[in-house]
Amino acid sequence: MLTEFLSLLCLGLSLGFEDEKKNEMLPKPTLSALPSNMVEHRGNVSLRCQSHFQNVTFMLGKLQDSGYRQEQRSTGHEAEFLLTHLQPKDAGMYFCAYKTMVSQEWSEESEHLWLQVKDNDNGRGAPAAKKSTRFIFAATFTCLSILLLFLSIFFINICTQHGSSHEEATKRTRHSKFPKEEAADLSNLERIRVS
Repeated sequence: MLTEFLSLLCLGLSLGFEDEKKNEMLPKPTLSALPSNMVEHRGNVSLRCQSHFQNVTFMLGKLQDSGYRQEQRSTGHEAEFLLTHLQPKDAGMYFCAYKTMVSQEWSEESEHLWLQVKDNDNGRGAPAAKKSTRFIFAATFTCLSILLLFLSIFFINICTQHGSSHEEATKRTRHSKFPKEEAADLSNLERIRVS
């Protein structure tokens, strides 16, 4: 009876120790891009994931695509995931994780790595710099057109006001003849009275 109790106690302690190991979080791996995280259109890049442990399974994932997943078994501390013929849609935030044979639980995710793929104007060969130059030219042309339109409206408005003020001055002159005639008539009346 004592031997059974001791064997059950040892079994319980070993299972508890194993569960405790499973619940411990594995340290984050590191993810890097070789040769660079900026890749030419249709170019290649290696994403290297490194852990603190050997004999692990590495996993590469993409933040914007939950269905994207590559796994690779390694006897060393690292694995390289080769991405080839990259398109602009392949750009995004990548991460990696690993699991050991003992834990079978994935580690924390690595820091996210931003992979950039240069867009060559849908493969026609025009670099992105030309696209931005065209945009700047179009924006400048539009601004100048709007400025010329406002200046034209401003000058038309000034000319219209000048023409209407000239007409008003002419009308005032015509109306002012009557008071002059009345003033002359009044002075004649005064002369008549005096005499």
